[in-house]
Amino acid sequence: MATSRSDARPKASLHKDAFDAPPFRRVLIANRGEVAVRLIRACHEMGMEAIGVYSDADAAAAHVRLADRAIRIGQSAPTESYLRIEALIDAARESGAEAVHPGYGFLAERAAFARAVEEAGLVFVGPPSATIDALGDKLHARRTARSVGVEAVPGTLEPAPIDRPDQVERIIAEAEAIGFPLLVKAAAGGGGRGMRRVQAARDLPAALVSGSREAASAFGDGSVYLEREIRPARHIEVQLLGDAGGRVVAIGERDCSLQRRHQKLVEEAPAPGLTTAERRHLHELAVRVAAAAGLRNAATAEFLRAPDGAFYFLEVNTRLQVEHGVTELVSGLDIVREQFTLAAGRPLSAEAVAAAAQAAHPTSHAIEVRLSAEDPRRDFAPAPGRVARWTMPAGPGVRVDTAIESGDRIPAEYDNLIAKLIVHAGDRARTLDRLRRALDETEVAGIQTTLPFHRFVARAPSFRSAELSTSWVDEHWDGMAAFAEAARRAQLAAGLAALDAAPAAAASGAQPPSPRPAGGPGERRRGAGGWQRAGLATAIDRWPR
Repeated sequence: MATSRSDARPKASLHKDAFDAPPFRRVLIANRGEVAVRLIRACHEMGMEAIGVYSDADAAAAHVRLADRAIRIGQSAPTESYLRIEALIDAARESGAEAVHPGYGFLAERAAFARAVEEAGLVFVGPPSATIDALGDKLHARRTARSVGVEAVPGTLEPAPIDRPDQVERIIAEAEAIGFPLLVKAAAGGGGRGMRRVQAARDLPAALVSGSREAASAFGDGSVYLEREIRPARHIEVQLLGDAGGRVVAIGERDCSLQRRHQKLVEEAPAPGLTTAERRHLHELAVRVAAAAGLRNAATAEFLRAPDGAFYFLEVNTRLQVEHGVTELVSGLDIVREQFTLAAGRPLSAEAVAAAAQAAHPTSHAIEVRLSAEDPRRDFAPAPGRVARWTMPAGPGVRVDTAIESGDRIPAEYDNLIAKLIVHAGDRARTLDRLRRALDETEVAGIQTTLPFHRFVARAPSFRSAELSTSWVDEHWDGMAAFAEAARRAQLAAGLAALDAAPAAAASGAQPPSPRPAGGPGERRRGAGGWQRAGLATAIDRWPR
């Protein structure tokens, strides 16, 4: 039986003397971590009560403490908690929620969840289940794009007949027409699951079978298709909003090219290097596809930009994106607030319409890095554990979305994302300077994170000059080499620290301190020497222990 808990602080005020009535009285947040915190804060700003849910692993989590009420939905494993549609619907009913926001990840793009919310008489804060059904199938989305004259990445438009041995020759012929190397991709999901890179025709049958098997395990649908590999390519996406009246607008684009295993690591808005005409064209393509699919609420259309500058449609994500914050900072629009009002049936706000009108003429820049509990030395392997020290940067133009505090445990059961560090300035060069400064202020200990990688990116000449592609990480980052260099500098700093202390120790007759990396506990920011700061950055901050 579900149990609930409530904190002692006052509930969100329902008195709206100074601003418009809230779209809902009470909202269930069907998620955890930093996105749940983001959504709860938006609810409170709008005068709505926020109902949290939690698993056993999250009983003391930040989103539980921030919520007006929190309801236990199961054990730590996602399949026993955050992926249990019935438990979430029960929690919504028990709490008297009028709407459900899925956040991102978990059930956010599951049409079955949106449908269950709708059938329960509640409002799903996102595109309707029919739209998620239509656009969640990538093959359907590709056919929709073609129907409105938007060119998708060259490839097939129907599932590969993997269960028909007599069709092997035909699918190989189609692959040769597309051209090698190509990708086998899952029709029903993303994130690289079910994806296989195929170099030659002889490798295609095995790739189809293994890709289909993984897709079936991950998404419950083993359908796969073929798509040309565009390389080098830039991954650029367009933020979309649509209202119940059928109006769809673009709020700007983001470059998400820096990825590992098809998972984004760094995002920025606007996409560097595009002209005003190119931005307008890209936004128009995205709006055309979304309008054809009947988009309502928020979604993102993703494209690849080929070396010749052509844009090819990839897919539509029918949810709030992790990287929505960079678009918020550049456009000045609160996208989550807009989601709630659109879900209540209201038209696009005047602010959203104004942001869309200005989208092709951005006047500032924002960059987000995803700080994750992963080891960039070991191919970004997961690194859960307990956080011993957690100090996030601040100052002008710095935003941190997180649910972590010192002493918290990063559970192994969930996604490794623990914070999003977003910086904003008047242009890209100043934004990069701000990013470098903010990363230098960041302190994490007790777990390994992607902080060393992000510091490397912020200082990389090729990133500063916007030489971006989906191959950038493979071509520029060597985690083992970076770690070895950090260790070498830390050892040098330790030796210099011992030498520096030796004369004073000899004069007093005391024993000189044994060498150890500068910047250890109790030595944070002591001294102004360049060697000491370098030792601190490499030994402690670059590779947290």
